[in-house]
Amino acid sequence: QVQFAESGGGLVQLGGTLRLSCTGSGITIRPYTMAWYRQAPGKQREYVATITLILNTNYTDSVKGRFTISRDNAKNTVYLQMNSLKPEDTAVYLCAAHGRYATYWGQGTQVTVSS
Repeated sequence: QVQFAESGGGLVQLGGTLRLSCTGSGITIRPYTMAWYRQAPGKQREYVATITLILNTNYTDSVKGRFTISRDNAKNTVYLQMNSLKPEDTAVYLCAAHGRYATYWGQGTQVTVSS
């Protein structure tokens, strides 16, 4: 059974830093494009960042220059380094593994940024 477990969320103040991790089990992430999404209360799920198997990265405009996505295939883990956090970054953050035939999702980790 494929599972992803996110961790690293929490409550931080404006301008703070968090590092999210997402570790897969029952799957080898190496061939997958890995991504982070977020969903704030009452809002649709929003794309945040992706990293391909050849380490190309892409970010939504609102996080460029503040967030960094990375991966460690040996640890079967993808990371999201979040700096200069803002209250509008408050959301549940979910990781996803996008493959040719399927997408697998984690359960999410809560990030709350207070002003």
